[in-house]
This record gives sequence, C-alpha cells and structure tokens, in this order.
Amino acid sequence: MDDLTGKLLVAMPGMTDPRFERSVVFLCEHSEGGAMGLIVNKPTPEIDMSELLSQLGIESTLGADTLKVHFGGPVDHGRGFVLHSPDYEANTSTLKVTEGVGMTATLDILEDIASGKGPKKAILALGYAGWGPGQLESEFQANGWLVGDAEPEIVFLDDSAAKWTAALKAMGVDAVALSPDAGHA
Repeated sequence: MDDLTGKLLVAMPGMTDPRFERSVVFLCEHSEGGAMGLIVNKPTPEIDMSELLSQLGIESTLGADTLKVHFGGPVDHGRGFVLHSPDYEANTSTLKVTEGVGMTATLDILEDIASGKGPKKAILALGYAGWGPGQLESEFQANGWLVGDAEPEIVFLDDSAAKWTAALKAMGVDAVALSPDAGHA
C-alpha cells in the first residue's frame, strides 16, 4: 500500500469501534511498521484549554482557552499533540507532515500559544490513534475507512461536527449514499 502520511481517514458508517464512529483522522505517519494519526473532529467537553494550561503551570495571557482540546485517539491519553498551520516551527521538535500541516508535541508550543506567539491555526489532541503493521490495511479491506487529501481548510475547520461531512464532500462522496457494507466481487 502507498504511504498515506498526511492523508485523512474518514470513518465509514459501518465503523464498529465507537471511539472511531464518524471520525476524521489526520495520518501523521504511515509505513510498513504501522500508522499513527490524530482524530481531528472530536472535541473533549470535559477538558478545557485554560484548565489544561493551569495544570501544566502555563500562564495564559491571550485567551488561549479558545483552542479546543480534542480526543486524539484511544492510545496514551496523557500525551498531547498539536497539529498546526505551517507558520509555526519549534526548532527541531516540529514535524512538517504536509505543506499545510505541521505537528509539534512539546510544551513550548503550548507556552507560545498561551502568550500569543503560536500558530494561526491549531488543534490540540490528547492521545492518538495507532495501528500495528498491516492493521490499518485490514481495516481498509473491512470497509472501515475512506482515504482523502488532508486539506488544511478541513483539518482546521472551526466546526468539528462538520468535518466528517466536509471531508467526504471534498472526496466527492455524498454521506447519504454511503453503505456500511463492504462489497466483494
């Protein structure tokens, strides 16, 4: 299978894992060794940014609490990742995933966001989605996911609830026409 790094995975209606139901996942890495991605359309109402910054001892001076905290996936909830626009780079800790999306997983980006020196667009995700070798490919065969281009306009869309439909529309797929059943010839 081709390298899908920097692509969007869009959960099909028949996705059986409730953690991924109607999910849009930005793939940060995909190789023979597995895959790692962040769910970009599931904000966590129980955690707010100002509370998180306070727990980390970061003082917010510029309303960083406007940044929503997302459920990034079921693996390692104590770990945070920030997907962001390319206008921000933190020395060697920023991974340029695509031309329009970078990822930084160090505290300095949160400090910069809190002080107004962060990226123009960002999503903070706690946890991540991970797949072992061949696992994601098996989920494709089971009709679990569609793959599309990760347009920054979709990744950073303010309305998280609209991302699933927007990602499908960008692929030329009508959500109403999707079937949860896999077809086999």
